[in-house]
Amino acid sequence: MSDTLTPDVIGRRVEVNGENATVRFAGVVPPLAGPWLGVEWDNPERGKHDGSHEGTVYFKCRHPTGGSFIRPNKVNFGTDFLTAIKNRYVLEDGREEDRKEQIVTLGNKPVETVGFDSLMKQQSQLSKLQEVSLRNCAVSCAGEKGGVAEACPNIRRVDLSKNLLSSWDEVIHIADQLRHLEVLNLSENKLKFPSGSALTGSFSALKVLVLNQTGITWAEVLRCAAWCPGLEELYLESNNIVISERPTDVLQTVKLLDLSSNQLIDENQLYLIAHLPRLEQLILSDIGISSIHFPDAGIGCKTSMFPSLQYLVVNDNQISQWSFFNELDKLPSLRALSCLRNPLTKEDKEANATRQLIIASIGQLKTLNKCEILPKERQTAELDYRKAFGNEWKQAGGHQDPDKNRLSEEFLTAHPRYQFLCLKYGAPEDWELKTQQPFMLKNQLLTLKIKYPDQLDQKVLEKQLPGSMTIQKVKGWLSRLLKVPVSDLLLSYESPKEPGIEVKLENDLQSLRFYSVENEDCLLVRW
Repeated sequence: MSDTLTPDVIGRRVEVNGENATVRFAGVVPPLAGPWLGVEWDNPERGKHDGSHEGTVYFKCRHPTGGSFIRPNKVNFGTDFLTAIKNRYVLEDGREEDRKEQIVTLGNKPVETVGFDSLMKQQSQLSKLQEVSLRNCAVSCAGEKGGVAEACPNIRRVDLSKNLLSSWDEVIHIADQLRHLEVLNLSENKLKFPSGSALTGSFSALKVLVLNQTGITWAEVLRCAAWCPGLEELYLESNNIVISERPTDVLQTVKLLDLSSNQLIDENQLYLIAHLPRLEQLILSDIGISSIHFPDAGIGCKTSMFPSLQYLVVNDNQISQWSFFNELDKLPSLRALSCLRNPLTKEDKEANATRQLIIASIGQLKTLNKCEILPKERQTAELDYRKAFGNEWKQAGGHQDPDKNRLSEEFLTAHPRYQFLCLKYGAPEDWELKTQQPFMLKNQLLTLKIKYPDQLDQKVLEKQLPGSMTIQKVKGWLSRLLKVPVSDLLLSYESPKEPGIEVKLENDLQSLRFYSVENEDCLLVRW
């Protein structure tokens, strides 16, 4: 760029040596001679000051080291959309035959042309483009009016992330020429909104809009959404958004909404988007949420909020209470949940037990953390849950006879699905609710009899096993002892206190102690 400055440079986006910035000042900075640009860097560590020089404030920055003064000839103000496409997608004219002179006749007069085939080839290449990726290509404007529509009429998907676009006006000038545009990524652009509001139809075909790290506000989101009557997916990651009002006439067609890494969003703000009629996927990763409640739904009832929500993502949050998952059971359409890296779901030795408790808490869930929940896993999880909290249920007024059930409000609140599980599988019997012995040294080893009901030639074996030993490890030991594949082994046990009652040991990841196996019990092995 030359050293000549015009007033319209203020607010423009620029690139300097690979770093992006916004022009905040243009003029003279005494005692230094000549024109200067004052810029605020996207990366504040790149700057040197806050917009001041020798006590005079020339512009303001959000960060004390976010500003610099730069000579205009050192700044790249970017290129237009069509030029960027040509630079990226038009093949080099490498073949000599394309460069040779050709003779064409115009009227009765022969005319020499150079590179005629090459020009036709370029136009053909551009007209066929449907997907364009111009990330970090210094695009700053639409370019000549009508040029994009004439050269690239069939573009449907555009990535314009991390460019030098500074206003929605330029975005609209581009979109106006792309009537088939369905996907638009504007992430990492700092866009000012146009002064006028008569902007309809510019994004009439748009289905996917990505605005991550743009600094957009919720009010601006709603204004932008009004231009996109058929929008289905909206990505708003890392914008410090505060949901300040309920969408009424906009976002009604949105099926996926990503609000990840907006740390100012809280539970109450989510109520404002809870009645979007078609919202099927909601991504709330890394927003700091720890709780959620649906006050319109009592115990065992479904909420009217998020009526179409099928997939919820709450990774990297502060979820530490089981009540969070109890509330999710109130969502009428929820089928898939991702809740990785929360205090309650850390990847440790208890990860499988945590998974089982979540499955038991949310009855309609089909997928957890991108892993399908098979019917057998659900049955095991619900039976384990029913048994694990059986004593608490009984102490809270539970009874095998439903007519004598007098469960406390506290228990029903903590375990809202327990009564349903009793109806599904039957109330827990007394023999299932044996009190486990304290975990002390004398109780670590269990003396068990090992029997083989289907193998009469096998002798009964007596063996001491740790109560903490998992069923999987017991099978491994038996496999080595009997020379039988682990996959063929089926285990159960019976207690001399309850003769004739056989309890299956179906969950390989649970311990003998979990199943209340005690000294002198009999382990039954089949294959």
